[in-house]
Amino acid sequence: MKTGSKLKTFLIIFLIAIFVIIAARHFIGLHFKKKFSVRPAPGVIISKVEKSLFYKSIETFGTAIAQSSKVYRVQKDNIVGNLNLENRFVKKGEIIIALKDGKNIIADFEGKVGKREIAQGVLGSNSLIVTLDDLKKIVIDIKVPENYVGILKPNLKAEIINSAFNKTFKGKVESISSRIDPSTRSILARILVDNSNFEIIPGQLMTVKIIYDEVNQIGVPESAVTIQGNTAFVYIVNANIAEKKNIKMGKRNFGKVSIISGINEGDIVISEGISKVRNKSKVKILNP
Repeated sequence: MKTGSKLKTFLIIFLIAIFVIIAARHFIGLHFKKKFSVRPAPGVIISKVEKSLFYKSIETFGTAIAQSSKVYRVQKDNIVGNLNLENRFVKKGEIIIALKDGKNIIADFEGKVGKREIAQGVLGSNSLIVTLDDLKKIVIDIKVPENYVGILKPNLKAEIINSAFNKTFKGKVESISSRIDPSTRSILARILVDNSNFEIIPGQLMTVKIIYDEVNQIGVPESAVTIQGNTAFVYIVNANIAEKKNIKMGKRNFGKVSIISGINEGDIVISEGISKVRNKSKVKILNP
């Protein structure tokens, strides 16, 4: 009996020990699973949904021309005194060059004076070409593809740039030709550019962007938008929780996308770090 009791007690203790080990392993596993399965909230950059100006544009190029220009030809030996033409601006009616015969060169309009020498050996090389350019306004004649005929109209805004300048000049469509060139399938339009600082020089090749279909709409950075098939969506953030919102997109300008529907002005959207974000997940905002 004593031997049987000892064996029975041993079996009970053994079974209890096995149960305790199994239970301990189970709970320890749950502890570590919970501990390591909880990932830290992904860091994201946010931006506020605000209204911006969006538009479409036509881009082309053309050569800068002075709004008014005149050329005078004079004989060098008929000039009184020394020439003073370097970076000289004259007013209308001012004497540009005084001549011995009394037939002085008079400015027909306000502008900048310049000169061109005639090459030696050319007939009349004793002559001098004097130019007068009104540079306050510059005109640029551009060719626009005929499919834009229904869009082009006078007073449309234009932006003009050139690699020589670190700025954008403002202009507008002044006039449009009444005919389409059948050989190029394009229509001629004239752009009038403000050059009140006399920076643009006639003859420069300028890039012209005609602005049309302007609209003031809410927009988000392009990086905030995710496109999957025919669906586009963004994540808005509320109390550090990301929420997926399907949107309808409009125009794109300057790295931003206009939003027709889906979110509202003032919403906070995730603009960077979207790849790690899931709907209804917690996020860590990195920028205040």
